[in-house]
Amino acid sequence: MSSAQRSGRDGAVAITGLGAVSGYGEGTAALWAGLASGAAAIGPFRRFEHAKFRTQLASEVRAAPSQKGGRRSSIADRFALGAAREALAQAGLPSRLDDLGCGIYFGSSTGGMFESESYFADLLGQPHRASGIGRLTAQPTCSPGESVARAHGVHGPVQTVASACASATLAMGIALAALRAGEIEIALAGGSDSLCRLTYAGFNSLRAVDPKACRPFRSEREGMSIGEGAAVLVLESAVSAAARGARILGWLLGAGASCDAHHMTAPDPQGAGIARAVAAALADSGLAATDIDFVNVHGTGTPHNDAAEAGMLRSIFGDRLPALPLTSTKGAIGHYLGAAGAIEAVATLLCLLHGVVHPTPGEGTVDPALGLDLVTGSPRALPGARFALSTNLAFGGTNAAVILGAEPA
Repeated sequence: MSSAQRSGRDGAVAITGLGAVSGYGEGTAALWAGLASGAAAIGPFRRFEHAKFRTQLASEVRAAPSQKGGRRSSIADRFALGAAREALAQAGLPSRLDDLGCGIYFGSSTGGMFESESYFADLLGQPHRASGIGRLTAQPTCSPGESVARAHGVHGPVQTVASACASATLAMGIALAALRAGEIEIALAGGSDSLCRLTYAGFNSLRAVDPKACRPFRSEREGMSIGEGAAVLVLESAVSAAARGARILGWLLGAGASCDAHHMTAPDPQGAGIARAVAAALADSGLAATDIDFVNVHGTGTPHNDAAEAGMLRSIFGDRLPALPLTSTKGAIGHYLGAAGAIEAVATLLCLLHGVVHPTPGEGTVDPALGLDLVTGSPRALPGARFALSTNLAFGGTNAAVILGAEPA
């Protein structure tokens, strides 16, 4: 009997490697240590001048992973390459994947925007010094995923999803479908984004950022905090994993997506759109809402998003909700925009592997009007937890959800 059959989910795909670059540092060990500490990696940052904005805080990766030829790689590319390198090593895969039937499925929102902004600023301010046009080569949103493909010899499909904050979660759903269809044997699914002036100024102009570090689901919440980084999950068929003798860390069990068709920037106030995505993910996984042990919610800390997501949770989980543990990784590392779903999927699986739910940092009391059991302060033990839900909402009304499962003992 295969591991997938033992898990009871024939449509599941194995997760054999994880990689991350976050505000806590490079690697999943740094990510987990930071999440478990309960201290947020959100604070003053140095990437660009920001004194005139509403907020002066972000979650910054202080030292991007180094790469050969990195002069023409964007910071987002280097994040992606660092996360992919770690994930492949943990999966026991070679650095070159030329003959392994591999595809790449990435989410991003700005690609090399920071480098293009810097070049343009030089061009306007000191035209005679505006050199290094190579900085523009990484401008496309697809650059992080394609950089990983070039570095590791991936000849299969390479796809980038750019649907704002749901991008990486949607990319994982596409990878899941490709693996189930037998189009590929191995997928690198993830996302990468870096801080840049465009998104920082945009969210500030919308007054969607909190002057303090974000406070998801707190009564005093005022908005989100921007972050940067990358995460990669190695996904593969159970047959491929068994043939290699790979250690299976967990399972990607199901994915779902929907659109609110409601407003350009505001979610459906009742959370009906994200509820449809969650219902689709549950159906895809063959699980019921009662099987979910905890939820890693989108949890940006904006008044509208948190309230809408609470509405979704009530509609999906009903009377279970007041006792269902919830966490928001964004409270710890900020919002990674197009890469958010990837880093949050990694965090969710790390919770399952450690048998605890990581706490959500943030000042203030949990909003009693929402009726949620938000884990705060310190990790909450959840021995025997097997199934978790991770959700993401995005501008334009796009919603995505994935179901992750622990490998049975």
